[in-house]
Amino acid sequence: MSSNSFEKTPTSEVQVWDPVVRIFHWSLVAAFTVAYLSGEDESRLHELIGYVVIGLVLFRIVWGFVGTKYARFSDFVYRPATVMGYAKDFLWGKTKRYLGHNPLGGMMVLALLASLLATGVTGYLLQEAEEGSMALTMPASMTNTVSFVSNAFADDDDNEHGDGDEFLKEIHELFANFTLLLVIVHIVGVIAGGLMHRENLVRAMITGRKRI
Repeated sequence: MSSNSFEKTPTSEVQVWDPVVRIFHWSLVAAFTVAYLSGEDESRLHELIGYVVIGLVLFRIVWGFVGTKYARFSDFVYRPATVMGYAKDFLWGKTKRYLGHNPLGGMMVLALLASLLATGVTGYLLQEAEEGSMALTMPASMTNTVSFVSNAFADDDDNEHGDGDEFLKEIHELFANFTLLLVIVHIVGVIAGGLMHRENLVRAMITGRKRI
């Protein structure tokens, strides 16, 4: 059998996810899991892993512009109408197969990156506020903004610094829980998409290869 005929067989595969995307994906899975499980302890581990998450997200954003074909935002960011059309077809079980991220998958990537970044940033602001060093490390305009928001949500009877910390903590936990919800939806979507197109998407994110 010639190499050309082999490449045309249904079982042939092509490299889709580069090593950078795969390492990022599983590193982020591990980092978010540790960060979420250690959140109640407010430990040094939780703080450090939070920085890791922020670093990974920022790196992925950069890679989304300079990375390989299927890693770039230009490959999987679609117009809202396209996303809605794909979602409708997905519910009917007749979606088009994409080698890279499909329109819903692309939207989920953006949502996860945004939510993870918001979780990390609010965690950093909370840490700085609790250490009482926010005014020294933030620009004056940002400090005034955070103070205004904190005061606006504080109780009338008690407008102390602790109320601002509590507000930031609630926002941080809100984004963390929202991220967990997105992760669950993402997992469900991966399972459903894999069954629909009869392919192991988890394996693809490990090997980087998908069926042509």
